[in-house]
Amino acid sequence: MIQTLSPEDVRAIEHDCARLIARYANRNDAADWVAVASLYAADGRMARPTAPDDWIVGREAILTAFQSRPARATRHICSNVEITVVDGDTALGESAMLLFTGEGSPKVGSFLDRFVRTGEGWRFAERRGLLTF
Repeated sequence: MIQTLSPEDVRAIEHDCARLIARYANRNDAADWVAVASLYAADGRMARPTAPDDWIVGREAILTAFQSRPARATRHICSNVEITVVDGDTALGESAMLLFTGEGSPKVGSFLDRFVRTGEGWRFAERRGLLTF
């Protein structure tokens, strides 16, 4: 059965997924790794912008990866967020990212996301970072 979404449904999904991107950046900058990992589906996967083909799979592995990073102050600025609703349970996203740290020049990149609706709400099924410069 093909699912038909109303314009309001599409806008709600777009909003929820865009909010997930913002929450990810904010929780990441707060070093709240438990909250960051909770934004992924249980079987979600991520690839950092510095290693876009090196996938970390599963919420627990993602949490461990974040917890093993050295402490540092960061500020992620995400913009140009574009969400494409595939159906009532799946969406795709693309966003630009600017990362400031206390070390060196800012980094510019992007994220390609796949979102899924879970019993916990919308979550990242896949988050792939790409570093532009």
